[in-house]
Amino acid sequence: MELEEGPISDLVALGLARYEARVYLGLIRRDSYTAAEVARETDVPRQRVYDVLDALVRRRLVTTHPGRVATYSAVTPELAVARLMALQRESVDRLERVSEGLAAVLQPVWSDGRVHTDPLDYIEILRDPKAIAERFADIQQQARHELLTFCKPPFVAPEENTEGIKVVRRLHRAGGTVRAIYLDDALDNPGTVEHIKRFADAGEQARFTAELPLKLVVADSSLVLCDMPDPVAGAGSTTTLFIEHPALAGCLRLAFLTVWEGAAEG
Repeated sequence: MELEEGPISDLVALGLARYEARVYLGLIRRDSYTAAEVARETDVPRQRVYDVLDALVRRRLVTTHPGRVATYSAVTPELAVARLMALQRESVDRLERVSEGLAAVLQPVWSDGRVHTDPLDYIEILRDPKAIAERFADIQQQARHELLTFCKPPFVAPEENTEGIKVVRRLHRAGGTVRAIYLDDALDNPGTVEHIKRFADAGEQARFTAELPLKLVVADSSLVLCDMPDPVAGAGSTTTLFIEHPALAGCLRLAFLTVWEGAAEG
């Protein structure tokens, strides 16, 4: 017997397992069935049909009639749906009580976590080149209004840096500002010159200076990525810091603008 998919799905939504829904819909077609008949009429495996019928009896959706061969009958659909809805309401009420208790237990833990924070959790120290490149891409993607950069080698992004160009275009179209200061000797490198031209075409403003204090990216006066000379590791070694601190970012933005005013246009 072919059973309609819609009613089966609706009964499943009310809490029945799929075999249970098939068996109940099969039983309403006739006054009563034996277990073997139910299995045959509903295409439920014979080895499963007894467990399914027992589950429906426990839910009070099916009644059993003892005899030489037991038979099973479905309660009226109106009563079956009402009982399923009652079970759903009990489940929701139970979940509400559990969720209220859980929230009451977890809220103090959450509140305590807001008070006891690592005083330096706004600083991330990076040394792995791959991690540095990923953070550089992250800070570019997070920028929404302004992106300021001191550009000096070694560069963490490839010269073509197509993702960086997309960021510049996005900010430029949104009315944002993208400014970069390069070292004068960058103009001696054809690859770097081509990079600068591509970024300028995308909307970046570029200037040049003889010296830069460090590699630096400042996004939206709130995020900072900078290379700091590492006095422990020796000459030429640096440690990259990712800092989310508006006050520090604001100070470094002012430093950038100071260098920008004194830098030459390309």
